[in-house]
Amino acid sequence: MTRLLASPAHRLAALGLGLLVVNVGALAIHVPGADTVGSVARANVFVGVVAVGLGIYLLAVRLVLRERLPPAALWTILGFAVAMRAALLPAPPFLSSDIYRYVWDGQVQAAGINPYRYIPADPALERLRDAAVYPLINRKDYARTIYPPAAQMVFAAVGQVSHGVTGMKLAMLGFEALGVLAMLAILRGAGLPSARILIYAWNPLALWSFACDGHVDAVAIGLLGLALLARTRRRYGLAGALLGAATLVKLLPVAVAPAFVRGGRLWRPMLIGAAVIAVLYLPYLGAGRDVLGFAGGYGAEEGYETGAGYWLLAGLGHLGLGLPGLLRTYLVCAGLTLAALALWIAFGRDRAPAPDAVALCGDAGLLAALTTCAASPHYAWYYPWLALPAVVAPAPALIWLGAAPILFLIDPFNDRFLWPSLVFVPALVLAVRALWQTRTAPQASLPQGTAR
Repeated sequence: MTRLLASPAHRLAALGLGLLVVNVGALAIHVPGADTVGSVARANVFVGVVAVGLGIYLLAVRLVLRERLPPAALWTILGFAVAMRAALLPAPPFLSSDIYRYVWDGQVQAAGINPYRYIPADPALERLRDAAVYPLINRKDYARTIYPPAAQMVFAAVGQVSHGVTGMKLAMLGFEALGVLAMLAILRGAGLPSARILIYAWNPLALWSFACDGHVDAVAIGLLGLALLARTRRRYGLAGALLGAATLVKLLPVAVAPAFVRGGRLWRPMLIGAAVIAVLYLPYLGAGRDVLGFAGGYGAEEGYETGAGYWLLAGLGHLGLGLPGLLRTYLVCAGLTLAALALWIAFGRDRAPAPDAVALCGDAGLLAALTTCAASPHYAWYYPWLALPAVVAPAPALIWLGAAPILFLIDPFNDRFLWPSLVFVPALVLAVRALWQTRTAPQASLPQGTAR
C-alpha cells in the first residue's frame, strides 16, 4: 500500500476518495426534515467533519501544485468533482433556505409578474402559493426579493421548466460547470497544468454551497470564468459584458473590473459592461424604486449600518470601543485602500500589450479577496468565487479564503468576530508571509509541476 501511494496519481485518487467519504459522512449527520443539521450536538459534529474535508482538500491542492501529475489525472479530478456533487444534489437544502426564494421568484415571473413588486406574503400573489416552496421562503412577510436582474432572469428561465429546488440546483451546477470549463481553457492557453482545476473543482465550500444549497453565486462564478477567458483572448467587449452580467447576479464581481481594464484598454469593457447592466434592468423598471428590492433592509439586518457586521469592527467592539463612531473611519479607509489598489492595477504598472492570464487572475484574485474581506460577510457562500482566479494564480491566502469559510456554515458562538477569526487571521498570516517572500526572493522559481 505504501509503494502504491508513492505515486502522485494514486495519492490524488486516495485524497479524492477521502474527500468524497467525508462529504457523504457529513451529509449523513443531517436529520431528514430538519431546517438545519438537526441539533446543537449534530451541528458541532458537522463542523468537525467538514473541517476534516477542508484539510483533505488543502492536501490535494498542495499535491497538484508541487507534483508533476500525468495528463490522465485531470479525469480523476473531474470524476471525483462530479461524484461529490452528485452525492449532495439529491439532499434537500438544509444549511440555507435562499433557494426557495429563487424558485418563488421564478414562479412569480412565470405568471407574468414583476418579482420586485410584491413581498411573497402579499395577497396579490396568493394564488401562487404552494405547500412545497412558499412556507420555506425566508423573510416572506416583509422583504421584497434582493436578487438583481441577471439572477432574476436565470430564475425566470428555470421557472419555465421546473417548479422545485432540484431543477434550480441543476441550473446552478450548470453555471458552475461553465466556470470550470472556462478556467480549464485559460490553464491550457497559459501552458499551465490542467490539474490545477482541482483548486476550484474539489473546493468543499463550493460543493456544499451549490450542490447542496444551490446558491445563486454559482451563476456569478460561471459568468466570471467566461469573462476571464474572454479577456485572455482579447475579447474585451465580451469580457466587459460578461462581467457586467456577473455583477447583476451578485454585486461583488464588480470589484475585479480594474483587472479587466489594465493596460489602457479602458473604454470598451467599461462601457459595454455598464450598457449590459442598464439593459438588464430595463424589464424590471416598472417596479420603480422597488427595483432595488431588499438591499437596504439587508444591510441593516446584517449590521452594516452600525458597524457590527464588519469583522474588524466587531473585534474592536469586544474591546469596548463604540462601533458607530468607528464605522465612517473604517469605510473611508477601506474605500481609499481599494480605490488606490484599483488605480494601481488598472494604470500603475507596466504591462505587455498582450493580456497575461496569470497577471489577470492574480490581479482579479487580489481585488476579490480584499473586497470580500473588507465586507466580511458571515455567510459562507459569499467566498467560493475566490477559488476561481486561484486556479491560475494560486496565492495561499486566496486558496484559504476560498475554502476555509466552510466553517461559517455553522457558528457555535453566533459572534461576528470570534469564530470568523479562524478564517481571517490565518488568511492575514498567509498574505503577510507571501508578501515577505516576494520582497526577499522576487526571482523565486516556479513550483514543481508548473509548465515552463
